[in-house]
Amino acid sequence: MKMPTTRYGRWAVWLGVAFVVMFLVNTFVFMAMPSLGDGTWRQSILPFYGILMLLCGLGAGVFSLLAIIREHERSWLVWIPLLPALWVIFMLLGEFLFPH
Repeated sequence: MKMPTTRYGRWAVWLGVAFVVMFLVNTFVFMAMPSLGDGTWRQSILPFYGILMLLCGLGAGVFSLLAIIREHERSWLVWIPLLPALWVIFMLLGEFLFPH
């Protein structure tokens, strides 16, 4: 397992890890346990949490592309953060094209 050697590659991997951790916390803590308090803090904090999570996923993909294209990164770990970025783009396109 070859670790990324460029700065963009390391940023891509760490932002991808942050996205996955935030996504798992969102799925298994915030959404699976709706009885966590009265809900007022959820309405004020969760939108910002979701936006930060999506920005981490999108940023991971951008840094991954920069590492692959500009820096010629050879590590396979840099290709993995493209998946969260594609998921974020898919979800954003779905929201804008088919609003509910």
